[in-house]
Amino acid sequence: MKRTVTVLALFASLALGAQNPGGLSAGVLDEISRGYTGNASDKALRNALGSTSIQVLAENAGRPALDTHFSDEVRTKGRTDQKASGRCWLFTGLNVLRAKMIDRYDLGAFTLSQNYLFFYDQLEKANLFLQAVIDTKDLPDDDRQVDWLFSHPISDGGTFTGVANLVMKYGVVPSEAMPETYASENTAQLRTQLSLKLREDGLRLRQAAAASAPDTQLQQMKVDQLKDIYHILALCLGVPPAEFAWNRYNAKGEYVSTRPYTPKAFYEEFIGSDLETGYVMVMNDPCRDYYKVYEIEYDRHVYDGQNWVYLNLPMEDIKKMAVASIRDNTAMYFSCDVGKFLDRKKGTADLGNFDYESLLGVTFGMDKKERIQTHASGSTHAMTLIAVDLQDGKPAKWMVENSWGAASGYKGNIIMTDRWFDEYMFRLVVEKKYVPAGLLGYLDQQPVLLPSWDPMFLPEE
Repeated sequence: MKRTVTVLALFASLALGAQNPGGLSAGVLDEISRGYTGNASDKALRNALGSTSIQVLAENAGRPALDTHFSDEVRTKGRTDQKASGRCWLFTGLNVLRAKMIDRYDLGAFTLSQNYLFFYDQLEKANLFLQAVIDTKDLPDDDRQVDWLFSHPISDGGTFTGVANLVMKYGVVPSEAMPETYASENTAQLRTQLSLKLREDGLRLRQAAAASAPDTQLQQMKVDQLKDIYHILALCLGVPPAEFAWNRYNAKGEYVSTRPYTPKAFYEEFIGSDLETGYVMVMNDPCRDYYKVYEIEYDRHVYDGQNWVYLNLPMEDIKKMAVASIRDNTAMYFSCDVGKFLDRKKGTADLGNFDYESLLGVTFGMDKKERIQTHASGSTHAMTLIAVDLQDGKPAKWMVENSWGAASGYKGNIIMTDRWFDEYMFRLVVEKKYVPAGLLGYLDQQPVLLPSWDPMFLPEE
């Protein structure tokens, strides 16, 4: 009898809870539903939306087409394709480097091997995760940092900092020295298996640490675990070459030379710049103070490398540096929220491409700062900034070289209006020589350290 009374009391309390202020009561639901009139226009839209995507129906048919003229454009050749992988950051970084190489040595549509650096990226990220588990071994299992680590053991996304650290440590090779594989072009299954193995390995490290294993034992465990990771990567991606021979041809297809190289010797001869000290990473994040330097913990690819460190600047400062770089025939690493208002077929990013408000009968009023604060927008994709169209000395539109293949967008590129650039551009990496002296001084600040779960951590994919 007592249990029956308790159960009845529980149901009674739940019933009363449904009437509490804030719940979706019958009266509130009635008021909400009356806001939908169901008139003839609503019925027509309902019929259309029943079998057609929102984006297709929101396409703004009356918008003028963007012209393809650009006053200033970096000379580059060929378009790359990251296929079904999150390696846009790596393609973009290497596209910046190959543009220099093509121009300097009069090459044809030459490419550098993304697979070669991807192998070391995944190995380094595995080591980063396992060492971070060792470093946090004294924290409880429910600590937010520990939870974040096991939630993000490895990814195929990244930033320019990863490009810089990997290239300076391992060099580069031409694509033919380590070509793509199925796993490098379709990374989901590889990422799943690596993540599963690393979570298991991380758990074993924490269990050993809890049993008072000395640090030397933990380090040896880590090395043994990395042997398994290397084995998986070698099977899926191939073994990176320690030395290779390269047949060099000029832009006319004429033979120039054949020479043996190591990956580092190849980089030093044909590119040679110090990516870790010669570039400045800038961000436009209106949620934080401008002219300050920020650093995100564990936002790196290499344990003994650097976290992502950036100088936060107003958009106008960033645009001036971008224009200076393009006019000097120097491409840049660029990242943005690519999916917003993007017409993938035409390869245009324009706030007028789609009219969601007219289609759905509502307004979308958040600005860039509010979108970041609510996780509605962030840096999702990296591309190579190669062109600007200056009209009366001011940018009217921009163009990026994408890594979705030559058939995507506009000849493998995306054209962006300046208005779109303001709203959805986030990160740019420029050579120091294009940064005004007054801005370089801000880099001497002690960076504000942000946690690894900060919204700006999102790796470009």
